[in-house]
Amino acid sequence: MANKLLEVKNLKQYFGSPSNPIKAVDGISFDVYEGETLGLVGESGCGKSTTGRSIIRLYDITDGEILFKGKNIREAKSRKELKEFNREMQMIFQDPYASLNPRMTAGEIISEGFDIHGLYKNKQERRERIGTLLEAVGLNREHANRYAHEFSGGQRQRIGIARALSLNPSFIIADEPISALDVSIQAQVVNLLKQLQKERNLTYLFIAHDLSMVKYISDRIAVMYRGKVVELGTSDEIYHHPIHPYTKSLLSAVPLPDPVTERKRERIPYVHEETTEEMKVHEVLPNHFVYGSDSQIRKWKN
Repeated sequence: MANKLLEVKNLKQYFGSPSNPIKAVDGISFDVYEGETLGLVGESGCGKSTTGRSIIRLYDITDGEILFKGKNIREAKSRKELKEFNREMQMIFQDPYASLNPRMTAGEIISEGFDIHGLYKNKQERRERIGTLLEAVGLNREHANRYAHEFSGGQRQRIGIARALSLNPSFIIADEPISALDVSIQAQVVNLLKQLQKERNLTYLFIAHDLSMVKYISDRIAVMYRGKVVELGTSDEIYHHPIHPYTKSLLSAVPLPDPVTERKRERIPYVHEETTEEMKVHEVLPNHFVYGSDSQIRKWKN
């Protein structure tokens, strides 16, 4: 087993008033190992993106611990510690249209981190580094002088990926990086992410709602519902042996390419069960975890 790169322990992210909080993320725990891709899936509003933004410190978390390379990132107070953390962890944002500054060229967008961290002060060295990053994501060096509106959606997302790679991070949070793209472009971007992972030994937290794409890129999958991780396991386990009814419902909604099979297939509706029993995480099989009460787990396993 590889080393743990990220440990999330009982993470809570609440919004609104303390008397009536909105529990966007409600006490979730998981680990991410070096070199793997952990897929985080669920419907809109389940807390996936909030989880990613909380881990990278775009939000001050309500409670819990986030350990990155064994260090609690909530305790990182000094400017030097925060800079070290920010260099190691980067984010690819969901919307390639909103996440790039329209007043900056692609080269300026990619090199913004260089100024913050005092890297590549020599103009020639900086130009060479920008060109190398553009080529790494399948663009041309000449694209460095173009503005965001001159690129297609897929090209803009490649610039976002180049920006995330600019500081040589070890961990990247990809927040639905393909959901705003055409289907034909989605596969190209996912293949690029897989290729970069091999070349640079990257670790990903891949956030998405498209289960078919998540299966293709992820080693393990965590399924979120109402701010909770309800099931966590390897891609094969989650796909072929799902236990939580919500996971089964999600999988039944994934369209199949064969129209005959698709027409015959039964959709599984999910009805949330309220219970007074204690809810906790159960390891139902080795490295396969399901959230529920004891009686629910017994019922779901049968």
